[in-house]
Amino acid sequence: MSHDLLQILDAKGRKVGRAPRVKKDLLLRMFRAMVETRAFDERCMNLQRTGKIGFSVPNRGVEATSVGAAAALDPASDWIAPHYRDFGMLFFHGMSLERMFDNMFGNRDDVAKGRQMPVHFSFREPIPYLSISSPLGTQIPHAVGIAMAMKKRGEKGIALTSFGDGSTSTPGFHSGMNFAGVFGAPVVFLCQNNQWAISCPVEKQTASEDFAVKGEAYGVPGVRVDGNDVLAVYRAVSQAVKRARAGEGPTLVEAVTFRMGGHSTSDDPSRYVPPELFAEWEERDPIQRFEAWLCSEGLLEEGEAERIREEAERKMMEVSKVSEAKPRPPLATIFTDVYAEMPRHLERQMEECIHHHATRGEGVDEKGEFPL
Repeated sequence: MSHDLLQILDAKGRKVGRAPRVKKDLLLRMFRAMVETRAFDERCMNLQRTGKIGFSVPNRGVEATSVGAAAALDPASDWIAPHYRDFGMLFFHGMSLERMFDNMFGNRDDVAKGRQMPVHFSFREPIPYLSISSPLGTQIPHAVGIAMAMKKRGEKGIALTSFGDGSTSTPGFHSGMNFAGVFGAPVVFLCQNNQWAISCPVEKQTASEDFAVKGEAYGVPGVRVDGNDVLAVYRAVSQAVKRARAGEGPTLVEAVTFRMGGHSTSDDPSRYVPPELFAEWEERDPIQRFEAWLCSEGLLEEGEAERIREEAERKMMEVSKVSEAKPRPPLATIFTDVYAEMPRHLERQMEECIHHHATRGEGVDEKGEFPL
């Protein structure tokens, strides 16, 4: 049985459902996070196209799903096990923009010291954000494990795991859902159904009526929500979080949205996505929709939205240049990150490695700068 689609704002920003009772500050914080997500996304795309970074993942069109879900979480207790199209979760929770750009450039201050792909973030603060992994669905069992650990400790935290429609075909999705359903793990499964798993459309991904229905096989209730309606996503995920925190177990939330770009910077969506689909979903833009409603409610003053956009674009330009100017990670970090106190045999290997690369002229200076 197909699930009804929860919607509060239609494509034009008109209220068609009951809006959640939230303060103005939270609403504007959500709007700002969506705008910053798009500005960061566009800046990273430009950096990749000009050869300054190696890779990025478009987030255009899915901002409401990430931000609406993130707004339902408590950073003091909850965990996020994301996939790679969730920039908005970090922006809502106030992640340092410089730390994000450090990862994009893989520089000396990058948490992963340049050994992860760009956009594969991992942070402990301001909210625990599990390391992103390229293989699909691997974060889902991890989220269930984190949730079960909190449950066993008697903590009130929950784990939210986000994944695309393609990940519902992975073993991680099914084993994670089954385990969570059996043991009542306090976890929220957020399926970001953006219609395409790279070039595979949803009709070739599953024969189910929708993705929310997949929870029924595991005893997990499913909810289907308009993923371009940030208020609807916030309500759906808030209710799922409330259930999990009350000990009522997991929920599967399917957010129906659309990826307004390629799977990554290595992908050309024009080869498989009909152009009329882009035009159709452009009319459902999540930021324009939310902005229209905020203005109609008197929550955004005239010109304020444009000022927020300009500020976001300015910050992206300024901070990206700061991260770009930082030196690359020292080659020595391959060795120094292994033990708290480096044993002598590893120290000798480090010295030999740095000397080897420096003498061969492979782009490593005498201080051991990593040849990225």
